[in-house]
Amino acid sequence: MNWTQALFWFFFLITIGSAICVVTVRNLVHAAFWLMITLFCVAALYVFLKADFLAATQVVVYVGGILVLVLFGVMMTSGKLDMNLRMERGQLVLGGIVSAGIFAILLLVVNQTEWEISQTPFDSGEGTTRLIGEAIMGDFLLPFEAASIILLIALIGAVLITRKEIKE
Repeated sequence: MNWTQALFWFFFLITIGSAICVVTVRNLVHAAFWLMITLFCVAALYVFLKADFLAATQVVVYVGGILVLVLFGVMMTSGKLDMNLRMERGQLVLGGIVSAGIFAILLLVVNQTEWEISQTPFDSGEGTTRLIGEAIMGDFLLPFEAASIILLIALIGAVLITRKEIKE
């Protein structure tokens, strides 16, 4: 095992461990920080897949944006930061059964799918960012612009709703 494989397994194990901590810890703020560790490790795994753009997007959007939003939401809505969540035994059993069922379905789908393996190796010498940019500005220009217009409409709607609530 070389150092890159050891580093991959290191990030993989931290990702799994911190993801388990996210769902098992009872304090919401601690769960948010475990989620931050999980998201950083997922970004590190993207680097190993030679998807540098996805890794940067993971850190900027999820760690920098979504996680901060979650922390603000937790701190603004809860009176106490030390609020502990209690789980009934029935909820735990039901959650385990549902999780096992979803895992079984995913395992069945993965095992029965015929995966196409490309015979030409991917050369990431120029990086994925340029390839993604060329694809977005080439073949996918119309869907990209449509998505940007929809996001602009949503932003204008949010401003109008907020503005109306302030006047009242």
